[in-house]
Amino acid sequence: MSGTEAVGTAGGAAAAGGSAGAAGSTGRAPRLDPLAVRRQLRAEGLRARHSLSQNFLADPDVLQSILDLAAPGPDRRILEIGPGLGILTGGLLDGGASVTTVELDRNLASRLTRTQSDAIERGTLKLVVGDILDQEIGELIKAPYEVVANVPYHITSPILHRFLGRPPRPERLVLMLQREVAERISAAPGAMSYLSVFVQYHAAVRIAFLVPRDAFEPAPEVESAVVEVRPHDPSGEHPRLSPADEDHLWRVVQAGFRERRKKLHNVLARQLPISGAEAVRALAAAGIDGDRRPQTLSVDEWLALRIAIGPLPPLQPLSGGAGR
Repeated sequence: MSGTEAVGTAGGAAAAGGSAGAAGSTGRAPRLDPLAVRRQLRAEGLRARHSLSQNFLADPDVLQSILDLAAPGPDRRILEIGPGLGILTGGLLDGGASVTTVELDRNLASRLTRTQSDAIERGTLKLVVGDILDQEIGELIKAPYEVVANVPYHITSPILHRFLGRPPRPERLVLMLQREVAERISAAPGAMSYLSVFVQYHAAVRIAFLVPRDAFEPAPEVESAVVEVRPHDPSGEHPRLSPADEDHLWRVVQAGFRERRKKLHNVLARQLPISGAEAVRALAAAGIDGDRRPQTLSVDEWLALRIAIGPLPPLQPLSGGAGR
């Protein structure tokens, strides 16, 4: 899978013979293999589109593992991104969930309309044709809901920001990601990035299992991983900052990671409107050694540093106009 709209969770897997929903409440894994997927795509005049990072899941064990983790059941609302050929969609429906699915590829959406016409008529499946990043989530699905997605790799960060950064947030996300990205967002201090800090500020993350290249047709160039992301309860141990304070936090974090190989006491003074002496004082107040580098800080340390730095002046709008 390589950042696709058509794999497993987000991209849709293909079953030999084209039936969806063989897994789920029946406990039977659908018959999947790369040759069957290839034949079905050919028979229906479909192909994996590189522009949409499409690869089709062709491993029944991986599909069943995703369904086991997603654990669809009655009274559960699930938002599926990129159903692709729709085999995962069928498994989620078989488990009793109410599924809303968003598919960008019109040909795949048309196919799903045919293969899942009964579920659409019953109202257990709602199919939206379009880009998930263009949707108003609150109008798309009613809370509480969960997300199941094989995230197109080229829009992984925007999707994480969309679902974690503002309400209505899902109760849980089960995501197929590029393995490198899965390891990045679940990283411990020492290997953190801006995306790690953002995701872990909002949620607890764990890698559930790895997915090899040969689980897909066509085989991607990278390995994949399925992660479980559980947004923090804002009334619990991880209260959410106000929007203004959160903006302040991300200004500080972004400033640090602009020069991730440099020592923090130098980076902050160069990237923020504070002096070198102010940077040293803030780091000391937060209990952070100024010789450390940004990737070594935990989320809690970034939060402490935000407080120690204090209010920052508003960002100045860019001057100049069109044609200048």
